[in-house]
Amino acid sequence: MSAGSRSELAGLLPHSGPMLLLERVVSHAEDQTICALDPAASDLFRDAEGNVPGWVALEWMAQCVAAHGGLLARAAGRRPSPGMLVGARRIELLRREFAPGEMLEVEARYTGSAGALASFACALRAGPEVVATGSLSVYVSDALGISAGAG
Repeated sequence: MSAGSRSELAGLLPHSGPMLLLERVVSHAEDQTICALDPAASDLFRDAEGNVPGWVALEWMAQCVAAHGGLLARAAGRRPSPGMLVGARRIELLRREFAPGEMLEVEARYTGSAGALASFACALRAGPEVVATGSLSVYVSDALGISAGAG
C-alpha cells in the first residue's frame, strides 16, 4: 500500500507547512513503512548552501513512524492521532549533511510494544547506502492502532 502524494501524506501526520519533511510513502505494510524525502524540503534546517545537517535524520525517522501510525489508523477507519517520541537509542548518523536534490528513503519497522510504548527500528538510505540508523520509542494510544499484538 502506498499513500502516494505529499498532500495525502499531510493528512496522516500532525505536521504541517515547513515541518512536514517527508515527500511521499513508498510502501506500507502492517509492520513497516518506507517514505521518500528530498532534503531540499527541509527548509527550516538548510544552511546557506542548501545542505541539511545529518542530525535531522532523527526527525525524518520520527515522521516516518508517525506516517506508519497514521496509515494503520486510516486502515482501521480512524483518524490519525499524534504520538510522542520518548526515546532514541543506538542512533548512528553516518553523514554530516545531506545535499538538496538527494533522494533519500527512510524506513520505520515496528519491533514491539510494552503497554503504550511502541518501538521501531529505523534506517535512512541514500540509494543502497545506509546513512543513518536508530531505534525510536514512541508513546501511542489505542487510537493509533499499535498494540502489543500488532506486527
